[in-house]
This record gives sequence, structure tokens and C-alpha cells, in this order.
Amino acid sequence: MNFQNLKYWREKASHYSPETRLFINGNYCAAADNDTFITVDPAGQRPLAKVARGKQADVEKAVSAARAVFEQGDWSHASPAQRKAVLNKLADLMEQHHEELALLETLDTGKPVRHSLRDDIPGATRAIRWYAEAIDKVYGEVASTSVNDLALIVREPVGVVAAVVPWNFPLLLACWKLGPALAAGNSVILKPSEKSPLTALRLAGLAKEAGLPDGVLNVISGYGHEAGQALSQHPDVDVITFTGSTRTGKQLLKDAGDSNMKRVWLEAGGKSANIVFADCPDLQKAAATTAAGVFYNQGQVCIAGTRLLLEESIADEFIALLKAQAKNWQPGNPLDPATTMGTLIDNAHADTVQSFICDGETQGTLVLDGRSHVHPAAIGPTIFADTAPNARIGRDEIFGPVLVITRFKSEAEALALANDSDYGLGAAVWTRDLSRAHRMSRRLKAGSVFVNNYNDGDMTVPFGGYKQSGNGRDKSLHALEKFSELKTIWIALEP
Repeated sequence: MNFQNLKYWREKASHYSPETRLFINGNYCAAADNDTFITVDPAGQRPLAKVARGKQADVEKAVSAARAVFEQGDWSHASPAQRKAVLNKLADLMEQHHEELALLETLDTGKPVRHSLRDDIPGATRAIRWYAEAIDKVYGEVASTSVNDLALIVREPVGVVAAVVPWNFPLLLACWKLGPALAAGNSVILKPSEKSPLTALRLAGLAKEAGLPDGVLNVISGYGHEAGQALSQHPDVDVITFTGSTRTGKQLLKDAGDSNMKRVWLEAGGKSANIVFADCPDLQKAAATTAAGVFYNQGQVCIAGTRLLLEESIADEFIALLKAQAKNWQPGNPLDPATTMGTLIDNAHADTVQSFICDGETQGTLVLDGRSHVHPAAIGPTIFADTAPNARIGRDEIFGPVLVITRFKSEAEALALANDSDYGLGAAVWTRDLSRAHRMSRRLKAGSVFVNNYNDGDMTVPFGGYKQSGNGRDKSLHALEKFSELKTIWIALEP
């Protein structure tokens, strides 16, 4: 892949004017009251775009359009071949516009353009294409009955889906929702974060170009307490699918209960444990992977391995290796393809991460300080060692490049430490012992367990968590279950 150079991306950024209007019923439009908000480039510290601020009236319009086209059947009753062709065309268009989408993602979030080009946009495109190809591979069932009966088990689209997605991987996570929801035949209202709405708005235009019927995909930019709440409380929304904070996830559950008992699928917070035993097959690889697992995307990753558990006999050696690896993760200009760390999403979030670091200095030993006064939203790799298990920095999700290290003496202690968390999104085990790897994997309370790697995966495997990390699964065929109704048809045959 050609990443070009800083001059190239600066030039593209200086001449690019993003789409900033809502997308409802196949058309871009201003908000009903013409209100807007400013999205900011966190790296350049400048206003980036004036974006339409969707509210209750806009949500009503979008839900009405989504319901009408669903009942009409233009998409919900379309053949698998028709839906497959449209989604594959959308994936084609995303590939053709991958530089444009990568630039938008980097400007909106401050993430390195090399990661937007290499990971975010290809990953989003693969999600759409993977579900396009899955459409005609999923079959119903014929149940075992007497010869005088026929029992069919079929899947049907649920109806209107509201997808509420965060700012850390805006397009990728949107497509993890859109892929299976659209493949199943639903209509969707996508609500991107107000901090990163631009790729979602651009995607809507590409979807129309690909042939998606008007009303099937609507995009409402705006704030959670306005557009997001209007969706979660709407009586004609059948499903909410959400990635974001545990606090917001809990509110969505309340809203669903207070409205129409809509299904709520949550991928929420994490505080994942990365466990390195003394018999780790390659400490150098483990240290490099650990660094990537917590510092990638500036640490703004729900499944980041932010709790490192080290067996005592190798702890000092591993910490030294880890500090050396951290040098490969240093903040720079996100538009420079050589940059591996960009900025945090905004100054306010950077202040929150800074406050955690200040707290941590009273709760553990600061062995690497990533705080910088060069840029308000830039924080580099930060490592605390010998932190008490009950310390705030070891229990709360920081959502920044902050790693907390705890030593252990036995497998039982490591397991207890790892499971002592409100969250259960991911965990990792580094060991040569196959029996230990299997034993720990089965006992760790996490939706994904990685052995001798961290956060490897593919569209073919499900992603999601235990406990307060959420419910349901993104990716794989299992995600289709969130967006379809299971119907039994029992037919009494004439003898």
C-alpha cells in the first residue's frame, strides 16, 4: 500500500470539503431547525466542519422513512442476490474512495493516516463485503416432526435498526453494524458520534450510488442526549445496536424498557488483562505485542490490554523490554505516514486521561511518563508498575495509552486478578504450556481470549464481551442473530 507523504496528505486536506448534512430517505438535507455544531480537528486544533445537528424532528423523519421502505419491501423483500449485489457494489465504491475516507477519518479523530489507510477503511470495506457474500449462504431449517406435519424455521429481518457508534473507529464499527443489519434486510438509522460524523455521512452517499433503496440507510449526526436519546426512546425503532461506554449502554437499556422493549445490543467498556507467564515462548514478541495492544490508536480501544499481569520471575526483564518497545509509539502529526501515534480525540478527553495519570502517581510507580506539553491532545505511552489491584487506574477504563502492571506468583493468583473486574471484553495468555493455555482460556471471564498474541482476529469470528462489557456479538455469522427474527411455521399436512 502506498502511504504517500506528509506533503501529499496536507495538500489533500487543504482542498477537501466534506459533506455535512443529514442523510434521510435518500437525500442530504439540513436539520429541521437548521441547527449545526462544529467538529474539530484534534491534531490541528481548528474547526473542521459545520455539521447538521439532528434532533427529535429529524429522528422522526428518518424513522418514518425507514419504516415505510421496510413495509414496502424494496429491501426487506429483495432477493438475496439483489441485496448481495448492492452491498458488493458499496464495498467496491468504498475501495475506490479509500483515500478520501481515510483522510476524513484522520482529520476527524486525530488517528494516524497510516492506520486509517491500512486498518480502518479496509476493515470497514471487508465487513460490508463479507456480509454481502454471507447473504445467500445462510439457510433456514426443517425441524424433525411426524410425517403429517411440516415445521419450518426461518429468519426474517426485525425492522428498523438504530446503530449508535463511537468516535474511536467511526467507519469500521459502523460497518460492523451495517453489514449484518442490511444483509438481513433491515432499514437502518446510523447515529455517529458528534466528534466523528464525517465518514458516516459520506458513506450514505456511496450507499445510494450503490443502489440501496431510499430510506434503507439514514444518517443522523448530532448529540447523544438529543438524536441518540430520540432513537433509543422511539416506539417504532425495533433494535438499538451500540458501541460505546458502559454508562451510556445502561441508559439505553432503561430507555428500551421505558418505550417498546426494543432489543438492545451493547459492546461497552473494557479493562482487559494481558497475562505473561515465565514460560512465555518469546518475551521480545510478547513485549512488542503488548505495546501495540495498549498504545495503538492512542489507547482509545475498548479491548486494549491495559492490565498487564507479569509472573514475578520475569517482571523486571519484561518491563525493560516494554519500555524499549514504547519508543516505537510516539505522538506525531497524524497526516505524516511515518506517525504511529496521533492525538486523543479532543482536549477534554486528554484532560481526563491526564487526571488518571496524576491519580496513578499516588497508587503505583510511574516507570514511563507520556505526558507532553507539546500538544494539548497528545499523550504518549505511559506505564505504571506495582499497582495495587484495587487502584482506580487498575479498575476504571481510562481509554488512553496508559498501562498498569501487577506482578503475580501463581497461575491461580493470575486468574483471580484477571477476573477481578467489572468488565470482560478480552484477555490474553502467554505460555508454552498447552494445558495451561487451555485451562486459563476456559476459566477467564472474557468474550475473547488470545493465546500467545493480543487481539488477533478476523470477520469470521465473533467479537463482544461478558459482564459490563456488553452482550451480543459483532462480526461473524453470529451478528446476524441480532438483526433477525426467528420464526416457526408449523403446517398440518393432510394425511
